[in-house]
Amino acid sequence: MKPAIAAVIALLVILSAFPAEAAKVDRVVAVTTAHDSLPPLVAERMNHSVAAIASQLLEGKEIAAVQAGNASYAALIHEVFDKVLVGYTVKQVRIQPAAETKVEVELLPWSEVIQSVQVETSVEGMPPRIENMVRQDLTGVERVFEDAMMGLPTAAADWTNGVLKQHLNAYLEQHLPEFRADFDVNPEPHTQVKLMVYPRLPVVRTVDLSMRSDTVPNSALLARRDVMQAQVDEIVGVPVGFVRRHRQELEQAFAQGLDNRQDFRALSMQTKVAIEPAERTQVMSRSDTSRYRLRLSGWLDIGRKEKASHKNDENMLLRLHAGQMLGSKDEIFVLADLLPEKMKWNWQLGWQHDLRGGRLVGLRYDMRKHKLIYDIRQQLAPRWLLRYEYRTADNMGEAALRYRLHDFVSLEYVLDNEQNWLRLIGNF
Repeated sequence: MKPAIAAVIALLVILSAFPAEAAKVDRVVAVTTAHDSLPPLVAERMNHSVAAIASQLLEGKEIAAVQAGNASYAALIHEVFDKVLVGYTVKQVRIQPAAETKVEVELLPWSEVIQSVQVETSVEGMPPRIENMVRQDLTGVERVFEDAMMGLPTAAADWTNGVLKQHLNAYLEQHLPEFRADFDVNPEPHTQVKLMVYPRLPVVRTVDLSMRSDTVPNSALLARRDVMQAQVDEIVGVPVGFVRRHRQELEQAFAQGLDNRQDFRALSMQTKVAIEPAERTQVMSRSDTSRYRLRLSGWLDIGRKEKASHKNDENMLLRLHAGQMLGSKDEIFVLADLLPEKMKWNWQLGWQHDLRGGRLVGLRYDMRKHKLIYDIRQQLAPRWLLRYEYRTADNMGEAALRYRLHDFVSLEYVLDNEQNWLRLIGNF
């Protein structure tokens, strides 16, 4: 037992010969204050500056040494920081030594401080519609300047330049990333800020406009093409990303601009606009009416031979369809057919019912032959249509499979009781 006790005592004697390592300052944090005149963003920047100065002096030093030289360290920080300050005077510096040493700096502002901030924004190179949208995105941007400047001595405005630029860029990144901004500050008790906003690349270079309708002749839309073209040209020079982000709003605005025209209102037209944003932007405008059906079409039969029920001078036909909807499913209409090769007219009265699922059934009365025509149509796919009609005048059935090559052109393969042929159809 005694040898063990002796060994422990010997170990303690050996350890006591090595002094414990003194605690040191690992980190310095700074807190800068000024009574009612230090904006949060400026205080943050000053805290970084004070922390940088104090870290050079204190980090790595023994806490006891910092405590012993507290007054001299505080005086040195006071002197250095006071020299770089404009608009403030350092009133007092307090150091709280610890592993994480806290340095408190109290400031006295010079007499004249900023009491209000007014921001005047200009949007460069944008048409009125786009400028209004940009200004909506910039709603609240004045808070960036107020947070950095309210209560700040006017002489200390230079402290805000870097802070303002950083926080303004952060604001734009969140609210208006497609634009950049510059600003000019006139530091007075009632400070004026001029904010200039510019578009970033890429921007829309050209706009390709297409206008279509399934219920009125496409040629009729030409009379209002200039209206729509003037609208869509407003996005030329606008950042592509901005158009993409505001696509739905722009589509609705362009559609309303057309639908509010007197002739469009008279026909109860409803327009849908689709924008594909790019440097070369594609815009598709489709205007249709739920009340009327007006269509102008023509066809040319290719490879159709003369038979008892058909003459060669009937291979070309122009047709005007004029109808009115009786609710959402039924339509009554008049067909006016012109055979241009012999300048002969024919008229038909008709009714058509929508069975949904792309299926239509109808009945027509041939006013020249005084006979009925039955027909049915089935939309197989967006571009494919299957149709069949039966003419009681000559007991002839005609079936056709149609493929839409383009909004203006379709191709049919047609067969009846006597022959088969191709039909080229144009929609005007």
